[in-house]
Amino acid sequence: MGRVPAVWLVLGGIVSVQLGAAVAKDLFTEISPTAMVWLRLTTSAVVLLVLVRPRLRGRTRADWAVVLAYGVAMLSMNWAIYLSFARIPLGVAVAIEFLGPLLLAVAMSRRARDLVWVALAGVGVALLGVERADLDPVGVGFALLAGAAWAAYILLSARTGRRWEGLTGLAGASLVGAVVLAGPAVASAGSDLLDWRIIGLGVLIGVLSSVIPYSCELIALRVLPERVFSVLMSLEPAAAALAAVVVLQEFLTPWQVVAVACVVAASIGATRSAAPVREVHP
Repeated sequence: MGRVPAVWLVLGGIVSVQLGAAVAKDLFTEISPTAMVWLRLTTSAVVLLVLVRPRLRGRTRADWAVVLAYGVAMLSMNWAIYLSFARIPLGVAVAIEFLGPLLLAVAMSRRARDLVWVALAGVGVALLGVERADLDPVGVGFALLAGAAWAAYILLSARTGRRWEGLTGLAGASLVGAVVLAGPAVASAGSDLLDWRIIGLGVLIGVLSSVIPYSCELIALRVLPERVFSVLMSLEPAAAALAAVVVLQEFLTPWQVVAVACVVAASIGATRSAAPVREVHP
């Protein structure tokens, strides 16, 4: 594979994960969000374990602790945001979820101009929230939980990448999530998990929403500063809103268009003002 700038890896992951999210939401009338998350994580675990064949011997207790925490953060983020998708619009849910990495970016900022871009992204998130005053509070709560897990995921992705070579840490974390969620998934979906159509769609969503984006992000975070990554991820609400239009026909209101413009501008500004990023060699 050729040399790929870390920023483009992150952007490719954003497009992939939001397209997968829109397809998944369209299936919630056929299978529960919990079961869909399990299919995602299981697909990711199987594909990565086969391709990567991680070396498990010689690992320290600290190595295992990091990958276990990474798996729990990944599971929590996916499970909470899917339960939010089931209750509120996709783009709005992702905008609320973004509060997690947004606050992380504020906490990690070292320059005043970074705070300007974070503030602009925050205005966009606020506009998306205010626009929908009738939001289901449970859906909002799950989106906030997903945001907290997302912030933890960002930090743990970088630590996992430093301790586990290649994609081995991601493979282990996916396996952790799949094992932990297996029981609740079977309880919520039952025989639906034996439907080959559902399994096939679950595998597709797993590739789009887990294998591709998490692999891209884990590689990118080895060279991309965590604060830059956090602000760059402000494109997530925009990508989610566009995916919802294409797949679900959840159209943007004028205020939502303004909100999306704010987060896109913040992301572009943060990327342009950041120091040059080294290229990744996948």
